[in-house]
Amino acid sequence: MVIQMLKLKNFRWFFLSEIFCCFAIGTGTVGANWVLMDKTGSAQLVGLLLTTNVLAGFIASPIIGVLTDRFNRKSLLLTLYTIQIVLLIFLAVLIISNDFYVLYVFLFTIINGLGWTTYMATSRSLMQELLTDEQYVEGNAIVEISLQVGMFTAGAASGVLYEFIGFGWLLMLNAAAIFISSLCLVGIRYYPTSTSGSHSSIVQEFRAGISYLKKEYWLLIFGIASILPAVSTMLFNVVLPGYVTEIIKGNSIVFGLSDMFYGIGGFVSGFIASRIIRIMSYRAAISSTFLFSILILGSLVFSENAWILFGVCLLFGMGNSSLRIWMNARIMECVPKAFLGRAIAVWTSISFLLQAVLSIGLGQLMDQTSANLGFAWLTIVMALGLSLAVYSNRKESLFKHVIELKKGL
Repeated sequence: MVIQMLKLKNFRWFFLSEIFCCFAIGTGTVGANWVLMDKTGSAQLVGLLLTTNVLAGFIASPIIGVLTDRFNRKSLLLTLYTIQIVLLIFLAVLIISNDFYVLYVFLFTIINGLGWTTYMATSRSLMQELLTDEQYVEGNAIVEISLQVGMFTAGAASGVLYEFIGFGWLLMLNAAAIFISSLCLVGIRYYPTSTSGSHSSIVQEFRAGISYLKKEYWLLIFGIASILPAVSTMLFNVVLPGYVTEIIKGNSIVFGLSDMFYGIGGFVSGFIASRIIRIMSYRAAISSTFLFSILILGSLVFSENAWILFGVCLLFGMGNSSLRIWMNARIMECVPKAFLGRAIAVWTSISFLLQAVLSIGLGQLMDQTSANLGFAWLTIVMALGLSLAVYSNRKESLFKHVIELKKGL
């Protein structure tokens, strides 16, 4: 069924666009983290880099959410991608023409944070328009495959590319990948039906989105639970450079391979997640996968072996990606199309805020103690996700109730 989705022409172009976009995001994230650790040796600076990334996204998230629900999502994506390409080329020229400056890495991470916010809200809302309710699980599985294909090729390539061509040319490669992603989006032909067309202010429209989620309180809690796997993944990128250099005694290639194994796990989840949900309830699948992730992350607190790290990255990627597939599919079923952009913006803002707060303390903890203790933080984040998921699912009628409201709008 997952492969059958690629026979849909519009979705096939969307799938290809996602691969190149995720490759750009992945190479940039891995490259920025590694160049900062390589040049400064400070895990605290890496944590501050993530904080800068998420604060940029946090500030932009309400605006992107409102624009997503107001305008044609395909056109909005193309416009924002064009701006991102121009900024990346400009910054790459500065880096290639000058010596290394920490400021350049932080400027890049602001661009990357804005790009990730745009990608999350707008592309997911576009996918909701392209598919029917019955296709959301398989559609999210395909998107997860495209995300991980982009990410694990980026993970494998970024360490090698950084060693041979440097960070500046790596950003040029990012710009080229986003350009190809934009060309794929041009191939999508559809009639948008869900944009609001409202002329209210951005603040008023964002408040309307918050009011909707406050009204559907259980859905709000479920959405917060759904972002915590992504929060743990971003924090994983803060822990990993210090863990590789301090505990594993590895180099950028070991770092890139670790990221690649995470991507392979996510890629595999795209094929098995829809099968698992046919034999298990959503509640059982989500709860058990959260618990499994807690256990394997906890094992890295005591491990100093690169092969164990690769195995945990593989399994963690598989579990986290499955959680995103199941939870995002449910969200698309429950949230009306006219509100999805703003709903995602609210959850993304919460995600960014958590990342900013946790990453600062995480970097300080690793600098003052040991890098492997950073994985203890990740187990706490996933335990919180498990608690919220169980709490939001206490009423079995949750999804049926929200879907009925959706149909009535």
